[in-house]
Amino acid sequence: MAEAALFIGWGEPTRGREKQALEVFNQSVQYWGRLQQEGKIERFDVALLTPHGSDLGGFALLRGTAQQIDSVQREEEFQRLVARVRLRVDSLGLVGAIVDEDLAKQIGYYQDEVGELD
Repeated sequence: MAEAALFIGWGEPTRGREKQALEVFNQSVQYWGRLQQEGKIERFDVALLTPHGSDLGGFALLRGTAQQIDSVQREEEFQRLVARVRLRVDSLGLVGAIVDEDLAKQIGYYQDEVGELD
């Protein structure tokens, strides 16, 4: 079961590069699907956000073990895809996340520390 994730968030397509942004979005979804099929990640989710006054337009959440997530980020193909996206989309962000099994462990650590404050 997943313990780690990579949150990949993006904003609006760069003006004048909307068609290219859509193409690289489709390439990204295919890439993430291939990562899942090859067992390099456990799964992924993609969401497009409704307008809400922020620069976050959508995100993908890649889930797996910490080793899987770290390994994927170090692959040349991943790094080249990120470079491709950065030239076509505004406000790209990649953030590590704690999920599922490791989330309970991290919350436990926090609860222990909160108990020490009393």
